[in-house]
Amino acid sequence: MTPLQSPISLRESVLSDDIQRVRDIVSSTGFFHDHEIAVACELVEETLQKGPVEGYRFLFAELPDQQGSPRAVGYTSYGQTPCTEGTFDLYWIAVHNDFRAHGLGRLLQRETESRIRALGGRRLFAETSGRDLYAPTRKFYLSLGYTEEARLADFYAPGDDKIIYGMHL
Repeated sequence: MTPLQSPISLRESVLSDDIQRVRDIVSSTGFFHDHEIAVACELVEETLQKGPVEGYRFLFAELPDQQGSPRAVGYTSYGQTPCTEGTFDLYWIAVHNDFRAHGLGRLLQRETESRIRALGGRRLFAETSGRDLYAPTRKFYLSLGYTEEARLADFYAPGDDKIIYGMHL
């Protein structure tokens, strides 16, 4: 893991420019279909319209760009699972491809867990694909102490299982 040359700042507020920032981050990964990228952007739009009380919270990792302005290079989106006590879902975690392998995903995930604990969270669930492309994502969750809680065969498409990871906070 190569250290970054600039300090990382974290931001929870959602700005109108974050719609494009999220599009750029998620698109850069090469993991997501166009319709999935659209959903990621829609969550930002909905949060801008309704606020985090409606269920979506964000955490952005920022680094200064060449002019010194903050540039979002990764983010998480999470929220309390409706009709539960202290159970949360991780909806998105993504790091711009240019900034992967620097520990940003781990930092974002741990900071997100901390914020969920502060909100009274006791469980956190994350889902991902069973496709080979997502093997590093599954390894990432396991390396952070998550356990595979469920596998739904052919969920996303034939041969593409939905795998749910969980952690007790």
